[in-house]
Amino acid sequence: MTDFDIADADRLLRTTKQVRKRMDLTRPVPRELILECIDVAGHAPTGGNIQANRWLVVDDEALKARIAPFYQEVGSQYLDRQMEGVEDETQARVADSARYLVDHIAEVPAMVIPVRLGEPGAANFETASFHGSIAPAVWSFQLAARVRGLGSAWTTFHLAHEREVGEILGIPATVTQVALLPVGFYTGADFRPAARRAAASVTYFNHWQQRLDR
Repeated sequence: MTDFDIADADRLLRTTKQVRKRMDLTRPVPRELILECIDVAGHAPTGGNIQANRWLVVDDEALKARIAPFYQEVGSQYLDRQMEGVEDETQARVADSARYLVDHIAEVPAMVIPVRLGEPGAANFETASFHGSIAPAVWSFQLAARVRGLGSAWTTFHLAHEREVGEILGIPATVTQVALLPVGFYTGADFRPAARRAAASVTYFNHWQQRLDR
């Protein structure tokens, strides 16, 4: 065993959720706090240790207002399509939360945009390698934010207008944006683990759909 408190580490991993509604839209997030989270994220594994990940933090009100319409156009249409005819209560709550964020995206204290130098290749292994070299860092950022009282959400709606947003922010066409994380102080009392399927029901051994009990 290690010298980590396993229970505490598991609690962090199981309760770091996507925060959309319970985010303080009126309280600025200090840049130093965001830099702390990015510093932690920089220790995540990355392919070849090339260290080609970069971060762009948008906390300027005018810039957020220019980005918001691109995000909202895609987000609103996507949610309308996804929720057409859906009656499941859990899905409806998630959609309501997502729509709230879409409506208020310009008001979030900070938009954190993780990017990677270069572009993913066309082959599946190239795409997987490219995004696999930055996805762990984004999740590490979210974990680091969680323990500092910050909520965040991994969103991608703006990527439908990646070039337009890139032009607003001066991001070169040779740099790939992978997400937009709204970041703000969490206003809820605490996070609770979400309902998830048991590992044994989603894990196969040696062959597809061969479960542990076979």
